[in-house]
Formats: sequence, C-alpha cells, structure tokens
Amino acid sequence: MKSEIRRTWHVMCPLNGQNRLYRHPFGPYIPRPLPFLTMKRFLPYLLGIILATGAAHAQSPYRSSEDFARYAMKLRENAILQIEPKVVVPTTSHSGLFGSKYPWKTGIVTTIFWVGENASTNNPVHNHSSSWDLTWSTSFGGFDNPDPAARANFIPIKFQPRQNPFYVALPYNDVTRGTTKPESRQVIPWFRQTFEREGKSVCRDRWVAIRNSVGKVAYAQWSDCGPFRTDHWQYVFGNERPKPNLNQGAGLDVSPAVRDYLGLASKDVTDWKFVEFREIPAGPWSKFGDNNTFVQLSRRSSERVVNANSNGKSPTILTR
Repeated sequence: MKSEIRRTWHVMCPLNGQNRLYRHPFGPYIPRPLPFLTMKRFLPYLLGIILATGAAHAQSPYRSSEDFARYAMKLRENAILQIEPKVVVPTTSHSGLFGSKYPWKTGIVTTIFWVGENASTNNPVHNHSSSWDLTWSTSFGGFDNPDPAARANFIPIKFQPRQNPFYVALPYNDVTRGTTKPESRQVIPWFRQTFEREGKSVCRDRWVAIRNSVGKVAYAQWSDCGPFRTDHWQYVFGNERPKPNLNQGAGLDVSPAVRDYLGLASKDVTDWKFVEFREIPAGPWSKFGDNNTFVQLSRRSSERVVNANSNGKSPTILTR
C-alpha cells in the first residue's frame, strides 16, 4: 500500500520563531504540502473558514414546507445513490433508437411492488413516496394492498384509487434534485416532443405494455423508478440487459393490478415495451386515476359537451 502524505502547513510559531508542522483541518491528503504560509496570512484565512462554516450551519433546510419537501426528496435520492454507481453521459443522441416502433424487451425478471410498501431487504427504499411524488400514498388514495383477498376488479376493496392502479417502475429517473439529467436529452426518444421545463420528468406516467408467457398483454403507466437503481438508461432505452441485483437481476416492477390481470407470480418473467397512447385499447387500465390519459380525455370530452350544450350548440364527438 502506498504511503500517504498528509496535507500540512509550515507556520511560524509566534513564541520562538521556529517552523512548526500543522495538519490541514479539512483534508483530503495530497502528494505534496501546500506552499509556505506565515502566521499573518494564516489567521485571516482560518477566521474566514470559521465564519463560513458557522453561516452554513446556521442555515436550515426546513424554512418552509417546500424546502422540507426538497430536503426529504434529496434524502430519498441519496439512499438510492448509495446502491448504484455514477451514470455515464452519452456523447451522441439516441433519440432515433427505436424508429417508429418500440421493440419488446424480452425475458425480463419481473417483481411486484405497491404503493405504501415498507422498506425491506429486497426493497431498500420504501414506496410511501415515489421518485416523482413525495406523498405518493396520499396521491394514490391509500395503501394499494397486494393481498388478493383485499382486492376486487384489480383495485383495493377499501377505496377507489385516485391514480391509475396499473403502474410500473423502471430503473431510470430523468430528473435529480430538481434538475433534468444531462443524458436524458440524448437517450429518451420522446424528450424533444414532451419536454416542458427543467426538472419536470418526461418519463412519469409514460405508457408501457407488459406481456406474460402466454402472450396476454396489460398496459400500465410508469409511476416510479427501480428496482434498485435509477440510472440504467442503457437498459431502459437501449439494448443492455438489467444489472445483477438482489432479485435475480429484476428489471421491472409491476403493481398488484398488473399481476392479477396477467396472472403473475411474486417473481416472474415478462416482456415489456413502451407504447404510444393511440396504440392502447380500452381495458381495466383505462378506468381510474387523475394521471390516467383515458380519464383525462374523458373528462375533457364531458366538459366540452357541457359547454356546447350551455351555448345551444351540438356537442363535438372526440376521438383518439
């Protein structure tokens, strides 16, 4: 092992005028000492550091509810970052990677997750929050109980979800700490068409198709990031396979509704791909949720009909 040289200062002792060796208080170690400093130069420098440090500690991340929300989301991101490596930013655009049709990603180990799920060995980050919604459980309307006995018609018996119960998680997040990740502009095929502002995800609520081993297909919306990582764009948008993890290399999490519709086990193998909304047939995934494109269009259609009737005009029939 190579020996390390501590970062030091040579400072003139005010008592006897001799040079003394002082360790730099903030590290890290470097292969050579800093230039010679006199006591006259050293004291103002040290005073400035003390004042700056004190000012930093005087600041609190809890000045407002908005600051607290950002701080809490940062803690969640830090927990995820502890189990994933740094992302490599591509130098060329992959926006045309799929052409006009997204390919199936086949043979993907698939696990079940749900809104309100607690953290565990195989689920290191709880699901009371999502990567895009700090209060996901509240936004959804409650605990999405995965127990089949507590469900009917693909939703919990106790309440009607306020978000689409057909949801998935994929191991990439295009935003972090309020900013858009630089690689997202190059790797997300629909980025240019859907980007609105810095820090707003273009992946959230995107539709995907999931196919089981006998060819039955369900449709769901991308509502969280995982399993285990949020940086693997090479798999989500490219040709790589999922990275090894505690769930046998799982690359897709699906909700209890998707599980029930496709008849999946707690750990199964499926195929999945991105789909455009115009490709999706009506089904149990089109019934619930403020974030559900089907529901949103239906509400807009109803509003236009009401407005047209109030003005004495014939309603306009909307089609997708």
